[in-house]
Amino acid sequence: MVTQPQIAASSEVIYPESDGKPMADNTKQFRWIVVVEQNLEWLFADDANVFVAGDLLWYPVEGNPALSTAPDAMVVFGRPKGDRGFYQQWREDNIAPQVVFEILSPSNTSREMTRKLLFYNTYGVEEYYLYDPDHNQLRGWLRSEEGLLDEIEAMAGWVSPRLGIRFELGDELQLYRPDGTPFFSFTEISQMLEQERQRADQERQRAAEMEALLQQYRDRFGELDR
Repeated sequence: MVTQPQIAASSEVIYPESDGKPMADNTKQFRWIVVVEQNLEWLFADDANVFVAGDLLWYPVEGNPALSTAPDAMVVFGRPKGDRGFYQQWREDNIAPQVVFEILSPSNTSREMTRKLLFYNTYGVEEYYLYDPDHNQLRGWLRSEEGLLDEIEAMAGWVSPRLGIRFELGDELQLYRPDGTPFFSFTEISQMLEQERQRADQERQRAAEMEALLQQYRDRFGELDR
C-alpha cells in the first residue's frame, strides 16, 4: 500500500514588525517624538510595570495582522518593561495602551488622523494627545463615563489623569512632570550634565585650594609654637 505524504497547510499568522513607513517625515516631527517618548521613559524609569514605547506596532486583535497602528509614543500601565518587536495585546494580559501621543507632520491627512482616532476609540485608549508642531496646535481626548473618547475642551494647563504631566502652550508645547520639572531634549540634558560636571570640577578645585590654604596656616602656626 502506497500512501501519499500529507502536506500540512501553514496556519501561522505573520505579524510584521514594521508597517514600512518612516518614523518621522522631518526633523521637527522626529525631535518631538523623541522628546515625548524619552521623557516618558524617564518619568516611569523606576516603575517596572510601566511600558513605554515609540513607533511600535500595536496589534489589538489576535489573528488579524492587518489591524494595527504604531503610535508615535504610547504608555502601558500594568505591563513590564522590556524590548518588543511589536505589541500584541492578547500576549500582554489583553491590556491596551492607556495613553498615546501623535505628532503631526505635513504629510498626515485629516482622513488618516480620523482613522487613528477611531482606532484608539475602538480599542481601549484612555487618553489620546495630538500635537501639530508646525502650527503649535494641541488637541486631546479623554475616555468618558459613556465609554467614548471625548475631545478635551481646553488643553492649556491640562493635567493628564494617568500620567500626571501638565500641558502648556507658549511659543511651542511645553510638558511638565508632576514635580514641575519640564520635559527636556537630549541636547538640553547634555548641556545640564556638562554644567553639573563643570560645577563639580570647580567645587573640587575650591576644596583643594582651601585645603592648601589650611595647610599653610598649620605650617605657620607650627613654626611659631616651636
